[in-house]
Amino acid sequence: MTQLRTVQVLGGGSAGSSAHVRSLASGLAARGVRVTVCAPAELDREHDFIGAGAHFVPVPRRNDPAGVAALRNACIGADLVHAHGLYAGVRAALALSAAPAHTPFVTTWHARRPVDGPRGGLVRLLERRTARAATVVLGTCTELVDRARRRGARDARLAPVTVPVRHAPVCLQDGKVRAELGAVERPLLVTVAPLTGGKGYGPLLDAARHWRGLDPQPLLVVVGEGPERAALGRRIAAEDLPVRLLGDRDDVPVLLAAADVALLPSRWEARPLVAQEALRLGVPLVATAVGGVPELVGEAAELVPYGDVPALAGVVERLLADPDRRSDLASAGRVQAAGWPTEDDTVAHVLRIYDELTGA
Repeated sequence: MTQLRTVQVLGGGSAGSSAHVRSLASGLAARGVRVTVCAPAELDREHDFIGAGAHFVPVPRRNDPAGVAALRNACIGADLVHAHGLYAGVRAALALSAAPAHTPFVTTWHARRPVDGPRGGLVRLLERRTARAATVVLGTCTELVDRARRRGARDARLAPVTVPVRHAPVCLQDGKVRAELGAVERPLLVTVAPLTGGKGYGPLLDAARHWRGLDPQPLLVVVGEGPERAALGRRIAAEDLPVRLLGDRDDVPVLLAAADVALLPSRWEARPLVAQEALRLGVPLVATAVGGVPELVGEAAELVPYGDVPALAGVVERLLADPDRRSDLASAGRVQAAGWPTEDDTVAHVLRIYDELTGA
């Protein structure tokens, strides 16, 4: 039997999509599929696609002719090309425009690009181009599937993505973490997201201003890095907010496990990694009711409208005063997480689509 050869394409690569490609490459290679990952070189250093059993081809982020040519060469002879994310889909479509017409092209939409402002028209154009070029568009939540259909996808399907579980070491789940953060005798709130627009840091800091009046005053720690750090830092200092910016950390599960409440105030998310980790760890979660979050968490989290500062501040305040409700959410979170597809389920689902499209 001829060995199936796939090419996985990443553009910038969010943490979730990159982790998914690493998991997918490992699972496919274990099933005898030849996998080539095309992505910026720094993503292989971070996620070790080669260690997962894939061949790696470094392709720069830019969409210049040299980058497209490198991707086109990597796709020569592939039985199927699978792009992850909008910009990866655009590049793959360009690279495949000179390939044999029968080469199946799958693209997974992991997130929704903002369509407000002057870039909105460009984003819609790119979405239409990739949706119509793809043999199948996979959406990680129902809203993305519907979006792909509106953009002209011939075949759009739901494909929930489960990323590798990162467990918090039991030996570190004690008061040591809270002591290092300065939250021994005060509640600890944790949020994890890049410091960029759309992650809800404005409303979150507004809520933190409300929490200054609580006794004991909760500490909010923010894990992540990005271009908004300086502005956030200035506001935290100017308003004397009980907030610490920790930057990027490699011990996110440990920090989440130590939290009284995890927060996800984003404007939009599909299947956010921090929500998956919080529920698996049994950490009560307060999140915005946006995108794929409600279908991901079900009844196992407190949901509030995006940008509703009184709702966000009030829900957190009530949870901190109600240990029984926090315990109920912790139990419900573990039950909800147990019903999600496993990594093996995710790989098997994708492989069935590959077999369908290639006639394997």
